[in-house]
Amino acid sequence: MNKTIRWGILATGNIAEQFTRDLLLLPDAEVVAVGSRSEESARAFADRFGIPRAHGSWAALAADEQVDIVYVATPHHAHYQAARLCLEAGRAVLCEKPFTLNAAESRELTALASKHGRFLMEAMWMRCNPAVLRAAELIADGAIGTVGLLQADFGLAGPFDPTHRLRNPELGGGALLDLGVYPVALAHLLLGVPDSVQAWASLTPEGVDAATALLLGYDSGAVATLSCGIVAGTPVRAAVSGTEGRIELPAPFFRPGELLLYRGEDERQPEVIPAPYTGLGYAHEAEEAMRCLREGRLESPLVPWSSTLEVMDILDAVRAQTGVRYPGERQDG
Repeated sequence: MNKTIRWGILATGNIAEQFTRDLLLLPDAEVVAVGSRSEESARAFADRFGIPRAHGSWAALAADEQVDIVYVATPHHAHYQAARLCLEAGRAVLCEKPFTLNAAESRELTALASKHGRFLMEAMWMRCNPAVLRAAELIADGAIGTVGLLQADFGLAGPFDPTHRLRNPELGGGALLDLGVYPVALAHLLLGVPDSVQAWASLTPEGVDAATALLLGYDSGAVATLSCGIVAGTPVRAAVSGTEGRIELPAPFFRPGELLLYRGEDERQPEVIPAPYTGLGYAHEAEEAMRCLREGRLESPLVPWSSTLEVMDILDAVRAQTGVRYPGERQDG
């Protein structure tokens, strides 16, 4: 039987609740502590899920030696601070996406994890999704021939109030970091690092992107057309087309329960390949993190540091072209 991994949850918002619900489905996972900026919110979260210890500060959770790994679920702008605090206290970390506000902060965290010999992983749950992994396998095996085009979108209808986290520059708001990271991460997984990045965005009065379009070009001849936005709902689907067919990931493409494989002359009859996920879909990234901990790894082969850093580099390039910059953002490593 696998050794039980003891989890600490840092932050008490909706994403933390969903992740915790999935952890409770895993027999080899135990949620032993939660930390928040206030004792009251930590205790309320602990009582809701039967968690034995509630800490009224991030530092107290980081110092909890009964915790093997901390799941960081703060808003984007606080990922760097929270993850750094936990790593320096000797805790392994699974940090929500986007990993940090920019690539410089991400490189600092991976360097810190390496220095302290602690496991660190971005919680890009899409890269652990069974259907997405199956699609990557099929493409690598040549099931659709040479890939020429990838299309993916993620847009929410809104409207969102100017104080909402998606529009607040102080919280790392905007469509790109919250939603666009998924299409970009999918293109990176299936096509690798682009040789060209072109982007255009419309900005909110607060200075974050309301809608962004990206064109990624590859020396292989492949292109990826990606979009994200907080002004209009989109299908939230993805398709990868090659010389011998295509693969579609139905909505939402970052958490599909199946994939569609189109080959041959009759494209009206795709092969439906089931690939169900556990719980709400977060369980798979938790299982991957626990597997890596048991094997003594510092990083996951499914979500390696290199992929996180390369995706952050793309997001930085997009923001440089569209003029989105966050207050007090640190640019140097």
